Amino acid sequence: MPDGNFDGKTLSATLPTHCGVYRMLDGEGTALYIGKARNLRKRLLSYYRSPARLGAKTEALLAQVQAVEVTVTHTENEALILENNLIKELKPRYNIVLRDDKSYPYIYIAGDQGFPRLCFHRGAQSGKGRYFGPFPNASAVRQSLKLLQKLFLLRSCEDTFFRNRTRPCLQYQIKRCSAPCVGFIDTKSYQEDVEHAVMFLEGRDQGVIEHLAARMEGSAATLEFERAARYRDQIGQLQKVRQPQCISSGNGDTDVVACAVREGLCCVQVFFVRGGHNLGNRAYFPDHAGDSRATAVLGAFLPQFYLAEHVGRSVPPEVLLSHPLANGAVLAEVLSAQAGRKVAIHWRVRGERARFLEMAVQNAELALSQRLASRSAQRRRLTALQLALGQTAEITRVECFDVSHTQGEAAMASCVVFGAEGPVKSAYRHFGIEGIAPGDDYGALRQALTRHYTRLLREGREPPGVLVIDGGRGQLTQALEVLHALDVCGITVIGIAKGPTRKPGLETLFVGPEMRVLPLTSDTDALHLIQQIRDEAHRFAITGHRRARARDRRISPLERIDGVGHKRRKELLRFFGGLQGVMRAAVEDLCQVPGISTELAARIHRELHASA
Repeated sequence: MPDGNFDGKTLSATLPTHCGVYRMLDGEGTALYIGKARNLRKRLLSYYRSPARLGAKTEALLAQVQAVEVTVTHTENEALILENNLIKELKPRYNIVLRDDKSYPYIYIAGDQGFPRLCFHRGAQSGKGRYFGPFPNASAVRQSLKLLQKLFLLRSCEDTFFRNRTRPCLQYQIKRCSAPCVGFIDTKSYQEDVEHAVMFLEGRDQGVIEHLAARMEGSAATLEFERAARYRDQIGQLQKVRQPQCISSGNGDTDVVACAVREGLCCVQVFFVRGGHNLGNRAYFPDHAGDSRATAVLGAFLPQFYLAEHVGRSVPPEVLLSHPLANGAVLAEVLSAQAGRKVAIHWRVRGERARFLEMAVQNAELALSQRLASRSAQRRRLTALQLALGQTAEITRVECFDVSHTQGEAAMASCVVFGAEGPVKSAYRHFGIEGIAPGDDYGALRQALTRHYTRLLREGREPPGVLVIDGGRGQLTQALEVLHALDVCGITVIGIAKGPTRKPGLETLFVGPEMRVLPLTSDTDALHLIQQIRDEAHRFAITGHRRARARDRRISPLERIDGVGHKRRKELLRFFGGLQGVMRAAVEDLCQVPGISTELAARIHRELHASA
């Protein structure tokens, strides 16, 4: 059954009836499943209308879903290609059983040869060279390859076939190859043909015509009339065949940026179009936007988006905007200087570019509507918790602590924060716990709470309205004692104890020093909020704990021994052939290593075997 913390049915009813792609995410924002739909609303509602008819796999999927993101497209074809791009990039775990697991086909021009091959490619893009696509089907690729061979006479044969030819093959006879295998064309001329093919695939066919025209005139001037005739024929074919009719690389690289502002929130939607293909999109929700207009939001967003040095984001030749910018010319000049070429910023466009811009605006409005609906639901849950606790003051901030360890060792605590708009991830904190007995959860919790609220008092910040502790009466007592010792007042403390079967909805909630049991049924918004916060704290604690363990595994035990620096460590590993050899060595063996004294050898032996 779907998780009670996520109301998928209500969310689905707010979606449009257009075609597009949807992404089901877990609590960490990781994609669980990506699918396409002719009607997004009907497709998502089908998951939640009849849970009894779902298979075991789909039930397991829905039990983990905490959010759904959608991208609206103009056609089902666009949704299909976008779905494939996102699946290849995000690798969601529930998309492994597709009926057709083939990837989309590409045109590949090898880049590590004197006479590169032009060929059909499907699969991992690990070779050196250029890949053009994806194409919607294999027949489109083969049609394009035939055209390219007629225009530029590039070889398509396998490398083994190419290296062992002694006379031209049939492709040369039918004027689809210049026969580089037998030296009928030199490397420089062949590379020019490769360059023209790349330009053609990038949509710069007019540039190819201009190059060929210049070469035709040059060849005619030097009386090379046969070469000039070949250039003339190529130009004639190019004039007849326009690139959009046969090559799906499109019209170049563009970022499409659209902004929507409503009810004190704003959303900036960025679509990344490369070679005319929609490679995906992302929604940004800038903080502190308030009631700013869309033009002001874009004016503040774009410089941060493109000019942040630590991001290293490339700037495309063209940026399309949904609203005009007051400083558009200045920003274009700065971006051009950064990119080393001209960057144009437009907001009045027509044709295909207007179509992409319309789609970006539509997705910005949809993402904003979903965020507003989510914020409304969060406020409803906070209000329900306030009423359940019998408080008169509005709850605007809830903090939750959890402790994670491995069989009592390497304890780590986490603190997560929820506000009126949901998780406040910038306020999340990890606490490495030291100086306690293994398995002492009470001591770990006391240490984390003391450090956190001591800092809160020192910085003069307001305490939260509610503090949730993942644990029963014992953990709740520890939290109350810490708050009393620090003289922190005005916080309602809740301990959430798991039920006997540890199933959601069977928890027992203890409130305050009286240990009053808070009676909440499994279908109440207040309990759903507490469960969500508790689960997020648990997830965050485990994530930090795993990261710390992984970091410890990357550190050699030799690095923790005083007196063993980089040079001595390197000498020890070289002398014994690795760490295992050092571990097996006796003190007498360690003394034989240059630079290792008897005292240091004894210390190394003692430290290694004490930590083993």
